[in-house]
Amino acid sequence: MRKSILGLFFVPILLLWLNGCGRDHTLLKTDHPAVIKPGGKIYYDYRIKPHDRVAITIYKYPDLTPINMSEKGILVDADGYISLPLIHRIHLAGLTQTQAAKILERRYAKYLKDPSLNLEVMNKRAYILGEVKKPGPVPIDREKTSIFEAIAVSGGLTDDAVRNNILILTHDSRGDLELRRIDLSNYRMLSASNLTVKPDDVIYVPPSGWKEFRIASDNFGQVFKTISEVASPFVTMKYLFKD
Repeated sequence: MRKSILGLFFVPILLLWLNGCGRDHTLLKTDHPAVIKPGGKIYYDYRIKPHDRVAITIYKYPDLTPINMSEKGILVDADGYISLPLIHRIHLAGLTQTQAAKILERRYAKYLKDPSLNLEVMNKRAYILGEVKKPGPVPIDREKTSIFEAIAVSGGLTDDAVRNNILILTHDSRGDLELRRIDLSNYRMLSASNLTVKPDDVIYVPPSGWKEFRIASDNFGQVFKTISEVASPFVTMKYLFKD
């Protein structure tokens, strides 16, 4: 009787553990090898999107630049529009920062003499995940930055980081997803790689095989701890009813 009760608990738990051991703890897995993009100049200009925040400063006309417009930014609504003094609603989504600034200057020229302004998207971010000390968003205050700066902002790599297979998920010039691999351990490969990180890129630093083994081992130990806790009352009952 006791064996049948223990089997009732042991078999489902063992199956759950076996299923868990096969679970992949890595991200961005693909059947196709990630490419190493060649080095060289990369031309990129961020395009404004709905829900971005843009900071606008109108030179020579500070009264038309409220504090919240230059410090907190103006929210681009879901349709891609912002509202400004004098010129009211104007569509900016899909434009680069330079294009948007020129359009605003032309609109303001109907009311102001020689208007000149600066426009900047305030929320440009890349994202770093995996084996870094502080995963999360990485502010990008320029059109692009390098992977070394992104890693430095995130506190550096952990001891479990795989340094020869860092992945960057990005968009190419046509807007299609592209996966790049960077080997930080090999100077020759590093010098031939595209190390650029752009806004909205996702950097993933995978864990070492040893860390995955430790996770699986921890899961294994936890399962048998659970089995022991479940079985304990029935083992006690055996001795209570023993002749």
